[in-house]
Amino acid sequence: MQSRRAFLTGVAGFAAAPALGAAPTTSLVPVARPEGLFRRAVPSGATLIEQARLGGRVGYAVADAATGRMLEVVNPLVAMPPASVAKAVTCAYALDRLGPGYRFRTRIVADGTLADGRLDGDLWLVGSGDPLLDTDTLAAMASELRTLGLREVRGRLMLAEGALPQVFQIDPDQPEHVGYNPAISGLNLNFNRVHFEWARQAGEYRVTMDARSESIRPQVQIARMRVEDRAAPLYTYAQVEGRDHWTVARGALGNEGARWLPVRRPGAYVAEVFETLARTNGLTFREVELADAPPQSATVLVEHVSEPLEEILRGMMRWSTNLTAEVVGLLATQAGGTRPADLRASASAMSDWMRDRLGARQADFVDHSGLGDQSRIRAQDMVAALVAAGPNGLLRRLMRDIPLLDAQGNRRANPPAEVVAKTGTLNFVSSLAGYARTRTGRDMAFAIFCGDVDRRAALSVEERENPPGGRDYSGRARRLQQQLIDRWATVHG
Repeated sequence: MQSRRAFLTGVAGFAAAPALGAAPTTSLVPVARPEGLFRRAVPSGATLIEQARLGGRVGYAVADAATGRMLEVVNPLVAMPPASVAKAVTCAYALDRLGPGYRFRTRIVADGTLADGRLDGDLWLVGSGDPLLDTDTLAAMASELRTLGLREVRGRLMLAEGALPQVFQIDPDQPEHVGYNPAISGLNLNFNRVHFEWARQAGEYRVTMDARSESIRPQVQIARMRVEDRAAPLYTYAQVEGRDHWTVARGALGNEGARWLPVRRPGAYVAEVFETLARTNGLTFREVELADAPPQSATVLVEHVSEPLEEILRGMMRWSTNLTAEVVGLLATQAGGTRPADLRASASAMSDWMRDRLGARQADFVDHSGLGDQSRIRAQDMVAALVAAGPNGLLRRLMRDIPLLDAQGNRRANPPAEVVAKTGTLNFVSSLAGYARTRTGRDMAFAIFCGDVDRRAALSVEERENPPGGRDYSGRARRLQQQLIDRWATVHG
């Protein structure tokens, strides 16, 4: 501070001096600025946090990604909700336990005698938890049965969903109608969401519930909707006789629209859709049942193989799909030799793994997606995990590009660093963790956690989807994150 004060005082004194009456006898050579003056002029992290006016707490840590040497911290040991930054940990967990080449396999198998196009026995649809299974894939599998010559099934359609434990919803504190909080099972379809569409006709609403994909839209009865004359709540949910029964407030609909709603019984959802698709191929069944697994003697007729886990995780990191995170997290726990009873038990196993394998001293997850706001991790521990994963490791390559923006929100043409990271957003929670490569080639691993958990906890159920002030908080938090990375690239790059 003393050298900077002297510099500013000198400038002021020169401006106040009288004008020179004659040319100087010697050249006025500029005095070199003290080394590091420009860096000292960059606002400190604490100053940037204060200027952001977020409320709650902000904690961050940044380290040299090659050596692990910590470069700068603010509140690095304060445990914060990671939001979807948890998916970066889940990604590393799944890669370690399952391997990047792991593939999901969904099979149709026959339990009985198959001859002359007739199956004397049961037909099974066997899931492995594939989070990307969609209606188009099911339709192709059903069509392949016809191509194989199957014309008649004398027994039942059996659906095996026991590859994963049944999870009714990821986070019970979320609004009931949000599509990013679905159920989970060994059979998942369309991210376990049903498409609700409405249109006003002659003063009344026509509503449809379907399992649409890019090419087909089979209607479903497993999920039903009724429009009711009320102002609030927006939606209500109840399970009646094994079906998802929804109601919606008439005043909230407008003339037309659509949205995805969560499915709470994924196996039954898949069963209805597959039965419809099989019927279009001439196959009917005596009845339809859900079970854990087929007999080992069953014969595989059709198999759908997913893309490699590495590609599935790349999509998860880009689109932040919660169901994908929970599925791969549960499977990773099972690959470690434990069948978890629920999400929390599986997340606890991931917390233990993170401490053992990635050097995190304190980590406490309640799920694998970060949707639950009770998960906690410290910025220092997240950075230690990123350093352990390596500045050129697979985890880095699966993260998405985070552009550095100018004051107008445009991508900067010559940014001080190239950033790849995982974002995380909940109401009044914003996080960012990943890697920054400066112009000099230095790799930094960083984690920034912002959270006003008291303000979040005070929200009513009706406010949770779009709370007052939520968008403003997220915007200011993202600006702070960009300013911090800018600072680090300047001071430490």
